[in-house]
Amino acid sequence: MAQIMQILGGGSLLHRVSRSMTTKLDRRFATFGLTTQQAALLLIACGGVASPGQLAAAVGTDTAGMTKLLDRLQDKGLLRRRPNPADRRSVLVEPTERGQALVPDLTPVFSEVAGQAFDGFSGDDIADLTRLLRRMSQNLE
Repeated sequence: MAQIMQILGGGSLLHRVSRSMTTKLDRRFATFGLTTQQAALLLIACGGVASPGQLAAAVGTDTAGMTKLLDRLQDKGLLRRRPNPADRRSVLVEPTERGQALVPDLTPVFSEVAGQAFDGFSGDDIADLTRLLRRMSQNLE
């Protein structure tokens, strides 16, 4: 029973940390008219032209969620969809000039919040935590 409570406590703590980081990020990105997920999607899209499926996997959403995200960012003039020249059935997503211009303002927000979360952690602590979280993620896939 104690082990079950410890596991549940750890899961609850992970959820609380995730929620706290998202809340802090959402507050900061609200000044840009974006959510954390929209900002992350824009940053990833600025890394190169990608398909909605590739972007969905990168931001951790499903097809319906990706469609909504893309619609909202396209309505804001930050991303656009264009036909995929290699496959007429699909589209590619790319940032607009306006979207690219916004990225330098978004990147520091992620860095500052992560810096706050990891304050006092050593490089080894961060590497260990990252390794363990990746393992947990793989276990759940």
